[in-house]
Amino acid sequence: MKTILVDAVLTFVDEGGHIFADMQSLLDALPNRKIILTGADDEQFQRFGLDRMPYEVFTLKHSPEKSDPAYYRQLLEHFNLSADDVVYFEHDPDAVSSAASLGIKSYQYDSDTKDLHALALFLHKALQG
Repeated sequence: MKTILVDAVLTFVDEGGHIFADMQSLLDALPNRKIILTGADDEQFQRFGLDRMPYEVFTLKHSPEKSDPAYYRQLLEHFNLSADDVVYFEHDPDAVSSAASLGIKSYQYDSDTKDLHALALFLHKALQG
């Protein structure tokens, strides 16, 4: 069963650390493992409330950033996963491109429109393969 990689700040949580409840409901309805991805350092981890997340959280504290494929190589190695084992959604186009460059099925989530229908369609399709 594939693992869902979830962008943290400006996707799953806002800058105040509040969880996007409708997104959490969507994710909770899926039996897949979820891992929240962030680049947050220790101060940001606390400020964004990432210590209170309902799923595992992974950070490399900006070394490297998610725009660097090395971030995803380290993530996959840390969790003993391959690119085929995961699907990912993220608001930052550079991070989406970076993950996709390693073969990770990735989706650019629009954090302005918060289109959960489009996200649900992506997840449904991506989790089938």
